Amino acid sequence: MKGNYKFLLLALLIAFASCSFTNKTFDDNPDKDKLLIQLITYVLDNGHFNPQDINDSFSENVYEDYLNQLDPFKRYFYESDIKEFEAYKTQIDDQIKDYDVAFFNLTHERLLKRIEESKAIYKEILEKPFDFSKDEAYTADYETLEYVKNKREMKERWRQQLKFSTIANYDDALSQRDDELDTNALPESVFSAQNEKSNTNEKKSLEEIEKEAREVTKRSLDELYDFIDDRQRKDWFAVYINAIVEEFDPHTFYFAPEDKDRFDVAMSGNFEGIGARLQKKMDAIMVNEIISGGPAWRANELEVGDQILKVRQADEEEAVNIVGMRLDDAIKLIKGPKGTTVVLTLKKVDGTIEDISITRDIVELEETYAKSSTVIKDDKKFGVINLPKFYVDFENYNKRNAASDIKQEIIRLKEEGVEGLVLDLRNNGGGSLQTVVDIAGLFIEEGPIVQVKETGQPKEVLKDRDKSIVWDGPLVILVNELSASASEILAAAMQDYKRAIVIGSKQTYGKGTVQNVLDLNRLVRNNSNGDLGALKFTTQKFYRVNGGSTQLEGVKSDVIVPDRYSYIDIGEKDQENPLPWDKIDAVDYEVWGNYFDYDTTIEKSKARMAANEQLKLIDANAKWVKKIRDRESYSLNYEDYKKEMELNEEEAKRFEKLSEYKTNLTFGSLPYELELMDKDSILKEKRNRWHQSLAKDVYIEEALNVLHDLKMTYAIKNKVAEVKN
Repeated sequence: MKGNYKFLLLALLIAFASCSFTNKTFDDNPDKDKLLIQLITYVLDNGHFNPQDINDSFSENVYEDYLNQLDPFKRYFYESDIKEFEAYKTQIDDQIKDYDVAFFNLTHERLLKRIEESKAIYKEILEKPFDFSKDEAYTADYETLEYVKNKREMKERWRQQLKFSTIANYDDALSQRDDELDTNALPESVFSAQNEKSNTNEKKSLEEIEKEAREVTKRSLDELYDFIDDRQRKDWFAVYINAIVEEFDPHTFYFAPEDKDRFDVAMSGNFEGIGARLQKKMDAIMVNEIISGGPAWRANELEVGDQILKVRQADEEEAVNIVGMRLDDAIKLIKGPKGTTVVLTLKKVDGTIEDISITRDIVELEETYAKSSTVIKDDKKFGVINLPKFYVDFENYNKRNAASDIKQEIIRLKEEGVEGLVLDLRNNGGGSLQTVVDIAGLFIEEGPIVQVKETGQPKEVLKDRDKSIVWDGPLVILVNELSASASEILAAAMQDYKRAIVIGSKQTYGKGTVQNVLDLNRLVRNNSNGDLGALKFTTQKFYRVNGGSTQLEGVKSDVIVPDRYSYIDIGEKDQENPLPWDKIDAVDYEVWGNYFDYDTTIEKSKARMAANEQLKLIDANAKWVKKIRDRESYSLNYEDYKKEMELNEEEAKRFEKLSEYKTNLTFGSLPYELELMDKDSILKEKRNRWHQSLAKDVYIEEALNVLHDLKMTYAIKNKVAEVKN
């Protein structure tokens, strides 16, 4: 049990470990590509939770996904190329088994040829002015686009895409010109070729602005192609490998050597840069997580879901367009030494474009730790604990970890006389499994917390065996769509025990799996091929004590409240090839019986939420954001384009009052923290900002309402509950 427990801990935090399923080692192969395929297929076949049958169907899926990754905008390959590639559509499985890379070689060589041809195409198109008075539209629905048949069609595809990029630059330049001249309106016709004079400055003609807009588009593409030219064969081969392994599930991934090095740095907990994690979706670089306490968090302008369009160093005049760039290369531009400033051009979640500046720094890990606050509502004092992640020191569990910190915060809150507790797990992506079990044990006497299943092995039930209860009062857990993995285990356990009322999104993220990362170099004797990288793969699955998996379905809140992510595809179910939901036998557990109005409290909360005007506006905003993000057709006529942009801006104004919402609640730090603040102004600033955000948080407000309604069948103890006999 102890050995398996430690393995689960390592797996959940994706720590490097040797695979337990084999002690096989491979002889060195002079062909590194073939060796990688041999290693990876062996590991996945023997170690993945749900090994795939590598057959014709698998081959077809790899074929489609791989080509989509190579040419998502369908502006490189011709229909004739695809017909040639299709001969391999059902043969990739056979090639994998034979460690054959003929399909990769063909597509790689053809892609490089088409990329080279495209350079001449975009340069030729951008030599000539665009006519923004012409009525035509651009579609961003790339999936339904056909591959072009000839060079004429290819040029037309590029022309529309380039015109779409340029019209945005054109609009920016016109707005900037008018701002500089302190003008509130455009000329009577934006297509007039006349030069107009201001008192002291000459206004640029529309022809000049159009030309500059094209030049901006060209510079961006030149920079993009510089990065493409820097890519080596091994980089493209990693794309092919990942098209194969991602068919197993969305969390199985091959780390090329450079990626593995970055992964090592990330796991060490030392971050230098802006403090944000990024991911690539199609050709877009998206913000996936804001690291609490980092520069981006402190600046409070970057948000999850934002797309980064351009990057500019503070001492540079021109920004680099990173749309379509490798994620690695984009990160290199965004990272930088402590104290330097980077300017990011963002496409916000609501579709607006804006520039923000962030001064790089070492990310302060302190803000990944639990923190607490007190608040008085209707003459009752309550506690709020925020847990950003389930952290642990793997070298020594007895050092600082999430469970011991939460316990300490509860004890401190009890000393302040709180009568209810909110545990905020929103945006918590998970972490250590042992801390989940230990934290759950703070709220119940004893019992099972989570079931873990590994292919071919009997299930393991992880239990709280400590009969003491640290907090025996009312408990509310807050979640959202970004609460994942360990967060879902804790919320599910407390929900199944009816120990807490869960408030939040319709469901949490839905990641009910465990990954392990294997250094592939460990499997090869006498390796002369250089670093082989590493493979992250899914090894186990979580199940609730009631038997249901948290995979895909996540945890469904007892009280559902809308938020800005409500209609955005952001969960596990929206990923490619997720493992299915399933169910195993439940285990015996005793439901918490110390609330006498549990169900009534939930119904009261639902009624309040249904009538809450702020939440109605949040829901309307979420639907509007969904509409903006799903839009696929854009006018290339400037007058129509401008009207559409102005309409969006006008519609956005009705949601400005969302940020004006404020409760009459006042939040405060605990005595020990107030003493620290006297010596630490940065900590004071962090806590002040957190308390201000809590005071504007409609979800926290409702959590406190629920605590106020939730009654116990006994008086809450003022000290740690005694062990029961």
